[in-house]
Amino acid sequence: MTRPRLLLAFVVLGAGAAVLSGCATPAGSGGAASTAPSASGSASESASPGASGGAAGTDDVEAAWLDGGRGVGLVTYGSSSCLPVIGEPTYADGVLTVDISDPEGEACTRDLVPRGSYVGLPEGVDPTRELEIVVTGTYADDTDLDGLEGEIAVPEEFAPSAGWADDDMMLILSWGSSTCPPVLESAEAAGAEVQVRFAEPVADQVCTADMAPRVTVVAVTGAVDDDAAVTAVLSGGEFADIRLPVLGTP
Repeated sequence: MTRPRLLLAFVVLGAGAAVLSGCATPAGSGGAASTAPSASGSASESASPGASGGAAGTDDVEAAWLDGGRGVGLVTYGSSSCLPVIGEPTYADGVLTVDISDPEGEACTRDLVPRGSYVGLPEGVDPTRELEIVVTGTYADDTDLDGLEGEIAVPEEFAPSAGWADDDMMLILSWGSSTCPPVLESAEAAGAEVQVRFAEPVADQVCTADMAPRVTVVAVTGAVDDDAAVTAVLSGGEFADIRLPVLGTP
């Protein structure tokens, strides 16, 4: 897999919906969270008025296994305020194809940051075998993921998961409001563990009531044991010392 330099220490991005004025409830849900889509982009801060788009496609796409091999996280580099739109993925002959394009008609900041997006995998993808990923659209590129080895722990529905995208880049998938994603504070590796700390939620923050995939791009400092199965320990914010196996190898 191509390994670009990580441009920011971290960026938290969620998938999803437009900001609503109040804690909205999806139609017909009766107050319950809605089912997340199989493929989704991310959400972040709104754009500054009049700003133009950032440099798209200037860094390679990175990928990580997530959700017990039921999905992958894809990292693209571009504006933090104009997050990519993820098309419906297709799979044939060992190749996953997915379109990733910039939204049309939006004003964008000119920064260049890594954004994480979740792609639910179509039928037929075997996470124990190598997966070739072809990205079309604005961020046209290709990458691949080695098949997962050993027993794969499949999390419960809407449970968080983690996977390696690079030597010092981890992706963490969580589910919840698309407008209030978790905010990363730090990620320090030591031996077979990575301590990942999130910020406490902002008081009186208004959030939508959807259930969307949010992919956090995590820059990991320190060193992990190359021969050990690494565990991510999530704390702070909405996480209460949750321990996750990190899929793949750093």
